[in-house]
Amino acid sequence: MTKRNFKVEGMHCASCASSVESMLGSLEGVNEARVNFADESVFVEYDEGEIAPSRMKEAVQQIGYDLVIEQKTDLDKEAVREKEKLNKAGKKAFFAIAFSVPVFIVSMFLPELPFRNWILLTLTLPVITWFGREFFQIAWKQARNGTTNMDTLVALGTGAAFLFSLFNTLFPEYLLSRGITPHVYYEAASVIISLILLGRYFEARAKSRTSDSIKRLMGLQVKTAKVIRGDEEIEVPVDQVEVDDIVQIRPGEKIPVDGRIIKGYSSVDESMITGEPLPAGKNKGDRVIGATLNKTGNFQLRAEKVGSDTVLSQIIQMVREAQGSKAPVQRLADKIAAIFVPVVIAIAIVSAIIWYFTGPSPQLTYAFVTLVTVLIIACPCALGLATPTALMVGIGKGAENGILIKDATILEKVNRIDSIVVDKTGTITTGQPVVSDMKWITGGQDEKLLNLVYTIESRSEHPLADAITDYLQGQAQNGYDLQAFDYLTGQGIQASSGDVELLIGNLRLMREQNVTIPQELVEGIKEKQEEVASQVFVARNGRLELLFRIEDEVKPNSVKAINGLREAGIQVHMMTGDNSQVARDVANKTGIEHYRAGVMPQDKLEYVKRLQAEGHRVAMVGDGINDSPALAQADIGIAMGQGTDVAIESAQITLVKGDLEKIRSAIELSKSTLKTIKQNLFWAFFYNVIAIPIAAGVLYPVNGFLLNPMIAGAAMSFSSVSVVMNSLRLKSKPLK
Repeated sequence: MTKRNFKVEGMHCASCASSVESMLGSLEGVNEARVNFADESVFVEYDEGEIAPSRMKEAVQQIGYDLVIEQKTDLDKEAVREKEKLNKAGKKAFFAIAFSVPVFIVSMFLPELPFRNWILLTLTLPVITWFGREFFQIAWKQARNGTTNMDTLVALGTGAAFLFSLFNTLFPEYLLSRGITPHVYYEAASVIISLILLGRYFEARAKSRTSDSIKRLMGLQVKTAKVIRGDEEIEVPVDQVEVDDIVQIRPGEKIPVDGRIIKGYSSVDESMITGEPLPAGKNKGDRVIGATLNKTGNFQLRAEKVGSDTVLSQIIQMVREAQGSKAPVQRLADKIAAIFVPVVIAIAIVSAIIWYFTGPSPQLTYAFVTLVTVLIIACPCALGLATPTALMVGIGKGAENGILIKDATILEKVNRIDSIVVDKTGTITTGQPVVSDMKWITGGQDEKLLNLVYTIESRSEHPLADAITDYLQGQAQNGYDLQAFDYLTGQGIQASSGDVELLIGNLRLMREQNVTIPQELVEGIKEKQEEVASQVFVARNGRLELLFRIEDEVKPNSVKAINGLREAGIQVHMMTGDNSQVARDVANKTGIEHYRAGVMPQDKLEYVKRLQAEGHRVAMVGDGINDSPALAQADIGIAMGQGTDVAIESAQITLVKGDLEKIRSAIELSKSTLKTIKQNLFWAFFYNVIAIPIAAGVLYPVNGFLLNPMIAGAAMSFSSVSVVMNSLRLKSKPLK
């Protein structure tokens, strides 16, 4: 199955989205079609062997919309296209209003104007036939396919008002001969179309802001790459780079694609992906990520992931799919929207019939006004925008704060989580060994010895050597010539400089080289080994001089994050493949009461299942391939951004910076988004529940009030804009 997002042009309401969804979903070879009305796109899962995108485009065009099937997305062109679309919508609204204002003034304040009806007809004609022609075109295409949408309501309401008025202008004597004044409703037709066009313009402006997060991510993409082909370096558009191409990167340039360094070295600013402010050193064989910034060196890389396979493209796709996915609450709104239009048409017709047979004189006029008003006021725009706009803003807000949400349904689940299972290494701890203590065995600090240790360890690629050089950075210098340098597998390093011979390694190396270790130090080492640390000894000319204690350090914010989760009433469980002493030490440092040590991937999976069987709603947090089964089993899988692709793929939420505190932020985001959705749906339903009966004339017997069709159009447009603006309030709400 192929999964793709396509832009859809011409959608204006929830029932438009429902029509596109139904049409695509009914095609042979399409497994799923999911319209994101707020982003004006559709996510389609289909079998390429059975159906081509061109066939989907034809099907969508049959019902009055269009599918943009071009694969490549040029951000600049898309921005220009969006600007042109907004300008076009603005011009339509402006000119429609320019013609409608005199129609309104003449209709309301100049009843005795000569040739009044002909003037009104002349001014209304361009509004109906030009600026508002889309309503009628789409309604006709919908009718031919046996479907209805919001355009059907507008076309029926304004079309009926216009045709009724046109008939009374051309043949006024017909009603006069029957004792009925031939009223015209040109103002209703023209002003309603103008107000809806104005509402759509504001709606389009607001909706363009909801997809800012995707645009920002897309803006990070590199446009060109310098590729080595033959002996020549050529600059090509980034979408022409292929897997295994050799790409030249110079200082200050952004890396265009994901790959591995095959020549040269550098430091790379990966803060966009990892959140770490310090550049990462990169040597031959190291992986580099597209859109990150090369700082100092020249290097060549072999492209491994290009186009939609790069890390950045996957993040963009993840955000886009999440924004297009539907929460259960949205599916309910879609079902209502699907039956809403036919029900409203039925209510309008029944209201008109009741007014015609039981209303005051002139019955025909009242029946007609009621019909038009009900059709206009009930357009389900607000209903269609209620959920997707809130989800888009919420998911976009998450992306801006380093919380990538794969699926909108997750936002409804996060709020209900009561247990979190956390992997230790790389999640609670840094996953990188660091020196926690340096102890001089004999005498005070010896600067020459530190310089020698730094020089030797700088040549080693062992993770513990990296920890020592990081620790000594700024304390020691790399300036000694080494006459000998030997790796002793499983033990350490033996090296010499001048008349000094150095041994750097574990207890086994010291004993094999007959280095004497004081008994009290041996006892102390045993105690510390039962905790969490590795020991690295340094002996000079056969004499023990220095001891480094190295451990996988608890992240600075892990304790605060775990305390915050416990305060929120969430049980925290820790899983680790390490021994029980290590697990106990980390649990004590972080205040975790429930932990298990020495576990395999299957054990983590079973532990999650057991918690679920006890009735808990479980989130699993991990970063490795060994966490992926548990991540997939949990109600919510949360992957650390620096983790493996498999872990990220198995999870529904990715914390880009690997920050546990963001879990609490995700919970807050979930609460805020759900609250906004409920507010939007309440107002959308409340608006229709109140507005339709008033439009049908229920207040007329009480106080003589009958809603004007123009006011109905304004109210409908305002309800849509208010829902979008309420969703956009999420943008300004700070996350904890």
